[in-house]
Amino acid sequence: MLAIQIYQQGKVDAVQSADVAIVLGAAIHGVKPSPVFEERIRHGLDLYRSKKVRKLLFTGGIGEGTRVAESVVARRYALRHGLPEAAILTEEFSRTTRANLFEARKVMQANDVDSALIVSDPLHMKRAMRMAADLGMAAEPSPTPTSRYRSWHAKAAFLMRELYFYNHYLITGQ
Repeated sequence: MLAIQIYQQGKVDAVQSADVAIVLGAAIHGVKPSPVFEERIRHGLDLYRSKKVRKLLFTGGIGEGTRVAESVVARRYALRHGLPEAAILTEEFSRTTRANLFEARKVMQANDVDSALIVSDPLHMKRAMRMAADLGMAAEPSPTPTSRYRSWHAKAAFLMRELYFYNHYLITGQ
């Protein structure tokens, strides 16, 4: 059953290092990351500090009702938390998971970066990893160890959303 596969994929965390951690975008509130996005950014920072990656690649463009790209908000957050500017890559055009990864792949190619850890929420990992594989990316999962989706109700709602979007991707490629 797909729901079980989605849940199980969220428990898989890469044990090896990579050139970059791709932190998938999420909502922002003004110029601050949403709680979900903040957890992703924090996990990326932890991967960098533990030397599992050499750089962070923040993804996400300007969403509806916002004036700044998600990746720019993440970059500013990382700089405030001590990440050196040379360790940050961004793409500012994407608005979907597939576009996050498509644009991230272009940034990786332009910067001679070969391998990636993909950072997102555990229940988002199966779809993100499928998309990365379909794009030919050398990527492994690194789900956030903490999530804003803590209650059973919140997790169930997120899982239902992922079931829909995973199947939508399989059918449409988007």
